[in-house]
Amino acid sequence: CGVFLVFPLSEEPMTCYIFSCKQLTKGDAMALWGGRFAQDAEKCVRDFTQSISYDKRLYKHDIEGSKAHALMLGASGIIPQASAEAICARLDEICGKIEAGDFKYQVELEDIHMHIESELIKMLGDEGARVHTARSRNDQVNLDIRLYLRDEILHLVDGIRSLQKALVAQAEANKRTILPGFTHLQHAQPVLFAHHLLAYVEMLDRDCGRLLDARKRLNVLPLGSGAIAGTTLPIDREFVRKKLNFPSMTRNSMDAVASRDFTCEVLAALAIFAMNISRLSEDIILWMSQEFSFIMLSDAFCTGSSLMPQKKNPDIAEISRGKTGRVYGALMSILTICKGLPLTYNRDLQEDKEGLFDAIDTVNAILSVYPHMIETMKVFPERMAQAASDPGLMATDLAEELVRKGVPFRHAHHKVGALVRFAAEHNKALNEVTLEEMKSVFPEADEAMLHVFSAENAVAGREVFGGTGFQQVASQIEFWKKELAGPENGK
Repeated sequence: CGVFLVFPLSEEPMTCYIFSCKQLTKGDAMALWGGRFAQDAEKCVRDFTQSISYDKRLYKHDIEGSKAHALMLGASGIIPQASAEAICARLDEICGKIEAGDFKYQVELEDIHMHIESELIKMLGDEGARVHTARSRNDQVNLDIRLYLRDEILHLVDGIRSLQKALVAQAEANKRTILPGFTHLQHAQPVLFAHHLLAYVEMLDRDCGRLLDARKRLNVLPLGSGAIAGTTLPIDREFVRKKLNFPSMTRNSMDAVASRDFTCEVLAALAIFAMNISRLSEDIILWMSQEFSFIMLSDAFCTGSSLMPQKKNPDIAEISRGKTGRVYGALMSILTICKGLPLTYNRDLQEDKEGLFDAIDTVNAILSVYPHMIETMKVFPERMAQAASDPGLMATDLAEELVRKGVPFRHAHHKVGALVRFAAEHNKALNEVTLEEMKSVFPEADEAMLHVFSAENAVAGREVFGGTGFQQVASQIEFWKKELAGPENGK
């Protein structure tokens, strides 16, 4: 049945072994790399070391990389061109079988790479065994993860853009709705509800920027690095780079197979996104409470109580807030895995995927429900306006009126603070203080200062760029509508 060369994985010296086709097609999982070993691994070891249970999602990217690699081997004369074409054709068939659910997974075959290669050898015999020429699983898996993340990041960004659009739509529908802004969870100053929502649009935009920046840094071809030192065979990395549409190639083979900083960076970006979603969730939970009653979420995005019939709970927001810890855990896991590893590849790095996949799945799950929850959220402007009508929220506006009269701000701040104390001692709201009483605290008071205590005027007066003024917020809404409608918004 013929013989052929098989180059071992990085754990072995760069010596090649001769196998017959029969050895590699008999179904023995160890045959793809086990020439060094006299006995098979124990079942418990195979169960412990397998990754097929989670890395099978990389099948498309593994096949994409293998096709480019095979075509390069053929074009470079390392394997016959006919072999390269046959390998690519069979890889397409394998992809179809996987997508149709007709592909059998076996723990004995460890990972998706060995599954696909083993199937290829079953289909093509000697010719299929050529696919791993000049390649190690070390650079192969690094390639697969980069290809996977390159696609996933664009999908994640699309999801975040959808959430931004939902927030902008709510902002536009409520662009004159005023509520109290908070610092230290205490009423601070009147702001537009739209301004509050647009704050999250800004945060989410930075989340997209971080993900897209990470994508630029990971979008580098590692294939051709081999196990650690490259290969003695005359491969053409530039051919593969162009075929897989990478802007550049890794310059150091040791760095290429050992580094997972690109995974750390993606997970850091996802962790920050989760933090921002958690903060939005906290606002929504507070706003929906009876103490606030600023909003009501649709029944479709809430649950009830198994005991209390009256309950309507904002569970989507609560679960999203809770899932933040899960994403943080994935980031801490990969940082801990990588922190003590010597160069180059170590099997510890197999643990880079589960947390990454789980974090991506978690964020995608949040993004599958959050935009529509925001779109269907009901807002109660009257309740917000009532909460924002407290004249104490305009104390800073009164201090700034004194500044207009030439009083240094720190002195104005002290004078208004004294007026607040006077009103509290006399059981009065600030807008109930008479002009004479105000003058008794600071002589600069005049009739106009009695009309400062209007939430609408307070908002209207803040037309500084980036402020909560009506015109400023309307302008920001238009900016984001155009920004998010563009064809390149996240690509």
